[in-house]
Amino acid sequence: MQEFDLIVIGGGAAGFFGAISCAEKMETKPKILILEATNRVLTKVKVSGGGRCNVTHNQFEAKALVQNYPRGQKELLGPFHKFQPRDTVNWFSAHGVTLKAEDDGRMFPITNNSQTIVDCLENTANKLAITLKKNSLVTDLKKNAEDIFSITTKSGERFFSKNVLLATGSAPFGVKLAELLGHKLISPVPSLFTFEISNPLIQDLSGTSFQSIQLDLKVDDKVFQQKGPCLITHWGLSGPAVLKLSAFAARELFAANYKAELIVNWEQGISLEKSVLNIDKIKKIHPKKKISNENPFSFSKRFWDSLLFYLKIDENLLYADLNKKSINDIAKAVTGTKLIVNGKGVFKEEFVTAGGVCREEIDFRTLESKLVKGLYFAGEVIDIDGITGGFNFQNAWTGSWLAGNDIAKKLQE
Repeated sequence: MQEFDLIVIGGGAAGFFGAISCAEKMETKPKILILEATNRVLTKVKVSGGGRCNVTHNQFEAKALVQNYPRGQKELLGPFHKFQPRDTVNWFSAHGVTLKAEDDGRMFPITNNSQTIVDCLENTANKLAITLKKNSLVTDLKKNAEDIFSITTKSGERFFSKNVLLATGSAPFGVKLAELLGHKLISPVPSLFTFEISNPLIQDLSGTSFQSIQLDLKVDDKVFQQKGPCLITHWGLSGPAVLKLSAFAARELFAANYKAELIVNWEQGISLEKSVLNIDKIKKIHPKKKISNENPFSFSKRFWDSLLFYLKIDENLLYADLNKKSINDIAKAVTGTKLIVNGKGVFKEEFVTAGGVCREEIDFRTLESKLVKGLYFAGEVIDIDGITGGFNFQNAWTGSWLAGNDIAKKLQE
């Protein structure tokens, strides 16, 4: 009979970190097994951040940190007081990996290579004699009268343990295992995606970026707002502001079949009055200049030219001849262009879902199930998701660290 002190289902970031956290806390080496359904481990770690691995975010204040989670803010506050990004930085430093923060707060290994993180986790697990079995899709999870979990894989192998950590990410089989043991599931819907928009103003501007825009998304009777960088793409809009908006409105957009109205302020949330003043100022200083040659705003000349064409204002017109109606039309378009969202794209670097095991059924002091003693959860298998920027990984590190530590404490008792 193959018995273990802890069996981790899922060979991703949360799975490895949970197994390692448990083993490192123990005075004697525990018997730990990681079961990975595919032939590769740590695949999200490998591809995230464009192959650089956005490990975490340099937000070290728990109350501010939880604001980056559309679902799970209340539940994560306590855990982040116990293990937060500063602890993640220190952990990796102690294991030979130095992390650096970029201007936007995202943190990467100084090597700029995700393989550094993959190697660190795999090497640490090896040193701790943690057993890894790939191509081991778990098809059944039961608990017997002796409080022992029985785990069966697709190949027919059976394993036994008093403790199980479910860290299967958004894989459907993972939540089904939780359901087998009586857990309620919140149906998964996509989070972190781009907006498909067809509009003549942006149709030929792919690659045009904005340092900061304001977005107001109207989905049925609800309004969501975000500010931040944005990028025009071949199919619509992308960039941090759009991705954040998609995360916070994930369920509402899903219910509306990704049809919504988007009001865009292209100039960092500037008011209509200030926009008019900007144009009037240029008109007074450069009355003899062509309007296409003097852009009153911080966005690119390429976008300025497209805006004039969109509004049917002659680009060869002199500022002196720009009438009040045209000035107001420009100001209104700059501060409130109405676009129709008619679908979603995929943010391939960090595909995330909203949904998973119901948060109310988990004790967030330990990440143990409230329904089934010895069953733990970590990462995206829970109905918690963060915006882009290292927040989903931080949720994985924090949850699996708490679970691993609690399992170790029980094993030593």
